[in-house]
Amino acid sequence: MANQNVKPAEGKLGIMVVGLGAVTSTFMVGVLMARKGLAKPVGSMIEYDKIRVGKGDDKKYLKYREVVPIAELKDIVFGAWDVYPADAYRSAMYAEVLKEKDIEPVRDELEKIVPMKAAFDHNFAKRLDGDNIMVGKTRWEMVEQLRQDIRNFKQENGCDRIVVAWAASTEIYVPVYEPVHGTLASLEAAMKADDKEHIAPSMCYAYAALCEGAPFIMGAPNTTVDIPAMWELAEKTQMPIAGKDFKTGQTLVKSGFAPIIGTRCLGLNGWFSTNILGNRDGLVLDEPANFRTKEVSKLSTLESILVADKQPDLYNDYYHKVRINYYPPRNDNKEGWDNIDIFGWMGYPMQIKINFLCRDSILAAPLLLDLCLLSDLAARAGRFGIQRFLSFYLKSPMHDYTQNEVPVNHLFQQYVMLKNALREMGGYEADEEID
Repeated sequence: MANQNVKPAEGKLGIMVVGLGAVTSTFMVGVLMARKGLAKPVGSMIEYDKIRVGKGDDKKYLKYREVVPIAELKDIVFGAWDVYPADAYRSAMYAEVLKEKDIEPVRDELEKIVPMKAAFDHNFAKRLDGDNIMVGKTRWEMVEQLRQDIRNFKQENGCDRIVVAWAASTEIYVPVYEPVHGTLASLEAAMKADDKEHIAPSMCYAYAALCEGAPFIMGAPNTTVDIPAMWELAEKTQMPIAGKDFKTGQTLVKSGFAPIIGTRCLGLNGWFSTNILGNRDGLVLDEPANFRTKEVSKLSTLESILVADKQPDLYNDYYHKVRINYYPPRNDNKEGWDNIDIFGWMGYPMQIKINFLCRDSILAAPLLLDLCLLSDLAARAGRFGIQRFLSFYLKSPMHDYTQNEVPVNHLFQQYVMLKNALREMGGYEADEEID
């Protein structure tokens, strides 16, 4: 019952990542090991989840690939840009997320993944000092070079399709500036004028990807594609965009646990979230301007799930605080700690404590896989612009704030959106409602 409108996933899919750090090296090792049968891609919804299609006697539970044509792991080819020149093998070893025994069996393949020179501006991530960068290029020259990189990679690796995903560090906070970010024409003019204040390097990657017919995924909280100019470009190029910020640890807990409080009609006085982590991500976020970007994305989750207007008695005036602390001894093993002050019957206070000792890259790798494969699917299904059905995977789901749209942050509502999109693309009826 496949939908005739979705093109098949034929040939090779090139996944080009910006940033060859802990997340992407862990992702690559896992995919290469899984396709050799040496590891299991746990955490990937595509590989494990089954969804219901049809009702009554026609009811079936199918894996995603049985509903829609999704690229197989064996057809993926990896490419990368990074400010550090280390290949994927050296990067995986340096990250110390995975044990050597889990990296060695695919060493040959990893060593061939050598990062291209990054479009980088030190002012956007002051803590990074790599020298594998494009030197002396204006923003527009960066765009042209990145487009050439994508074309070369596609040709050299015999890829039919490309997806580009940002999994690099969080840039400093770039507020949306209407005169530059409002229209595609003004964005292009600013790139050509080498406006280094309003055009972040990540915007060059997104622009280049969309122009080369590649969906773009923003895995950090950067402003990048979250601007009307990029929505216009996505529409013009008929390409999907998704973002922003992979929902891995603490925000995943928040988007799943806040519905418990809301559904049970309990009140909230305050929610304090703090994290300690020591990887390169933590180092970059130790810079206040970079943390500001992350804070904005992490803070938005709760406010759209526990809404004062809907339940003034319960959520009128709660205090929500988010902190990230750089703590080198932990490396990639992040600890998220939440203190939740709630109140119940007659206003009596209670507390909930959640301590999540998570491994950031272990949680992010399957998200990156699913986002890349589902963005490729969306492109073949002719779905372009903001892919709201991918909100399930993202901390701060993109939405049209110019129309006062409120994003869906409730994990279980996001899951309904994901399933319904797959049903529709598979030629089935989207039969679950979001209340």
